[in-house]
Amino acid sequence: MKKICLIASIAFGTLFLAGALTLLVPYRINARTSSDTTTTTTEEDILEPSDPRADINNGFHIIYNNDSGQISGTVRILLVLTVISLAPSLIIMLTSFTRIIIVLHFLRQAVGTQTAPPNQVLVGLALFLTVFIMSPVFKDINDNAIKPFDEGKITQDDAIEIGTAPLREFMYGQTQEKDLALLCDIAKQDYPVTDEEFDTLPMTTVIPAFILSELRTAFVLGFLIYIPFIVIDMVVSSILMSMGMMMLPPTTISMPFKLLLFILADGWDLVIGQLVKSFF
Repeated sequence: MKKICLIASIAFGTLFLAGALTLLVPYRINARTSSDTTTTTTEEDILEPSDPRADINNGFHIIYNNDSGQISGTVRILLVLTVISLAPSLIIMLTSFTRIIIVLHFLRQAVGTQTAPPNQVLVGLALFLTVFIMSPVFKDINDNAIKPFDEGKITQDDAIEIGTAPLREFMYGQTQEKDLALLCDIAKQDYPVTDEEFDTLPMTTVIPAFILSELRTAFVLGFLIYIPFIVIDMVVSSILMSMGMMMLPPTTISMPFKLLLFILADGWDLVIGQLVKSFF
């Protein structure tokens, strides 16, 4: 076991050193100090004080990617890997995934089937419904931010600003005023009135307000789903009590009736349809 840990540590250190050396390749560092007495200074080397290069000669001058200002391939791969590692959190918190998965969980609990459908099926369904709902937003971000940035038509700051605009607009449409006002009050910010003021709100305020609104809406929908199934449980429990069958669990009898009600009402289409329509 110790040998395996030692080999893994050596391999990790080697990969880390290779990655660090790879990152340093695109950079060229030129250093010139005033204390260097081995070089001969000519009149061409003397710069006027007004020349912006005069301050550079007294320190380190870093030329990034041949002065083109573009991100090198190695740094771009590093950024892509960082985004991929944060993608699950972004999908869960900044999209419709939260509301969908909570409502599906309430639906499974209300019907009484503890493990059917299994968690993998519910998460997969919620993920594909999220892609369906968020596809216009993703398309807008890809067409107006990612593609122009990849082609070099806009800068990185412009791409971030343009890319967050559709996502911000989606979150505004789903955020309730009380939740946004609560976060603004905690952050000591004025509640926005116009669209321009909404755009100036930081994402650190918009995202928590959006998540709170999603949780509130999901719990309301879950309560509405529970109501008909609770009625069936109460009716079955009352019948069993009147017949003296106190030792028989009511859920054992009520679950087939709840499944029958769910099937006759075409429950999946009804729940999924209303859930998706709540975002439009």
